[in-house]
Amino acid sequence: MPKVALFKQDGTQAGDIELNESIFGIEPNKSVLFDAVIMQQASQRQGNHDVKNRSEVAGGGRKPWKQKGTGRARQGSIRSPQWVGGGVVFGPTPRSYSYKLPKKVRRLAIKSALSSKVIDNDLIVLEGLAFDAPKTKDMKAVLTNLSADRKALVVTGDYNDFVALSARNLPGVTVVTANGVSVLDVLKHDKLVMTRDAVEKVEEVLA
Repeated sequence: MPKVALFKQDGTQAGDIELNESIFGIEPNKSVLFDAVIMQQASQRQGNHDVKNRSEVAGGGRKPWKQKGTGRARQGSIRSPQWVGGGVVFGPTPRSYSYKLPKKVRRLAIKSALSSKVIDNDLIVLEGLAFDAPKTKDMKAVLTNLSADRKALVVTGDYNDFVALSARNLPGVTVVTANGVSVLDVLKHDKLVMTRDAVEKVEEVLA
């Protein structure tokens, strides 16, 4: 069973905590991690790119010249695709890029991401995280004490207004609940800071 240090808010060690081996101690599957990240990035695409086809371009309602007798090629509209200023053929239109991976693959991906943080010694477990009021400097002090003041993902058991507001103005710091932690969030941050109750909730869901 993997074991990591348990810290207090002031950065002092409060003992050790044993983690569930089936979640935090597996061999990370890089292929599955790649698939999960691509899926999340695809789902975040707005997909609102749009071009005008010949029915949407203004003008072109009248046939430019008669069908026969002019010696020129027959034309039905000056907004046909071959005309300058005409419509675009097969251009991008608004669409959703999102898709889903199988549930077992998604679960393996988040387990691999969490295990990779343990292997790299980038997982920090806190006994608890609470503030009397939303103060950015208090959150910065906590992360500085934990040597996680650069790009850090803070995972709490339940949503806490004061914690979320205290971290909102810190560049590179993201706060999520245990239910909302994702593979992309875990991998794009250098440090993963989890409260004890967040660890218990993740283990309860994924075990």
